[in-house]
Amino acid sequence: MKVLLVGSGGREHALAWQLAQSDKCEALYAAPGNAGIRECAACVRIDAEDVEGLVSFAKDKEIDMVVVGPEAPLVKGLADRLREEDILVFGPSAKAAQLEGSKGFMKDICAKYNIPTAAYGRFTDIEKAKAFIAEHGAPIVVKADGLAAGKGVIIAQSEDEAIAAAADMLSGNSFGAAGHEVVIEEFLDGEELSFFAICDGKTALAFGSAQDHKRAYDNDQGPNTGGMGAYTPAHMMTRELHSQIMDELITPTVEGMAAEGCPFTGVLFAGVMLVNSKPYLLEHNVRFGDPECQALMKRFDGDLLNTLVAAAQGDLEAARSEIEWRNGTALCVVMAAEGYPGSYAKNTVIKGLESAHTIAETTIFHAGTGVNDEGAIVNTGGRVLGVTALGENAQEAQSRAYETVALIDWPEGFCRKDIGYHAVAAEEERNLRNTQASA
Repeated sequence: MKVLLVGSGGREHALAWQLAQSDKCEALYAAPGNAGIRECAACVRIDAEDVEGLVSFAKDKEIDMVVVGPEAPLVKGLADRLREEDILVFGPSAKAAQLEGSKGFMKDICAKYNIPTAAYGRFTDIEKAKAFIAEHGAPIVVKADGLAAGKGVIIAQSEDEAIAAAADMLSGNSFGAAGHEVVIEEFLDGEELSFFAICDGKTALAFGSAQDHKRAYDNDQGPNTGGMGAYTPAHMMTRELHSQIMDELITPTVEGMAAEGCPFTGVLFAGVMLVNSKPYLLEHNVRFGDPECQALMKRFDGDLLNTLVAAAQGDLEAARSEIEWRNGTALCVVMAAEGYPGSYAKNTVIKGLESAHTIAETTIFHAGTGVNDEGAIVNTGGRVLGVTALGENAQEAQSRAYETVALIDWPEGFCRKDIGYHAVAAEEERNLRNTQASA
């Protein structure tokens, strides 16, 4: 098959790395790709949101399958246009992509199909928003309804902060059109995890769990980011919790979307909050998470192309046996440009990537990278590298990842030093209990 991968981040590099390993992958293109993706795909200069440009390229190159990485082109209708041209695509229609494109739409689906989630309200009027905030008190969560590059969520610690956030969003000052409507919801206090399922419009197959680290600095301090690291599987995942998430969050969403006339095909990413061991849906995304995808792809041991093709063809059951996982834990440490998520310098040179590849079971996925006139790898974005390692357990995966980080020569970069700390602590606690039980 000739395959086109849409996107340019670390998620897309991880997907390209897996897709290129498929026996069925005759040719792999990436639009626009990055400096790392070019090692396993032919990169073409078409923006990920240039819907007509991507469709034209797919027709000209007689592409058999398109895999869409980011959410924005899906919300803009890329999958619809490709299907109009009879080109196989893995990704939801624009109508189904509203699950991420509109937080209000997603919450309404939850309410209609009895999916456990936080109490909420949708507002375009600040006075009505104020009344809801006063009724529920703080802490409380204020969200821009539309796409805001992962930054349109404010956890307000006071009612005044919540009112200010809602007013700022509704004015268009903070998130533009994405904030013309806001969703305000109760604050859920617990531990968060990411859960993924591959869907073909009627069937959903679980595709792993992970835990992301959103804050910029160690010990979950500092501003929220797009994600500073992740590991899989999530340390708290059990068979019982897995079944509960599938039965209460994933399956009702897939069935509900089909009933609404917008069947969901693609990756359904559930952000889940565990409150007293009960899972609540925080949000749905319509693509793989970043950096969760890097960890998932490092641990995945099936044929990704076969799996995605089966979903795109509406016959996911045919690929059930393709979803296999390597034992152990995969962990991704994100190296970001100093200053991220605020302002940061671009085009700073990154050295040492070749020597870093010498660490066992470690892969470096590129996110915001390019090549300068001298042929050196430079940063073009804020999140730049995803150093991803597999280990027998979280501690070994963590150790390998940071051993690799130490070999990368990039003075203008930084990373958190505690990615996976929840999993490592859980392993240490289990080991202690086992030691005490056998004493």
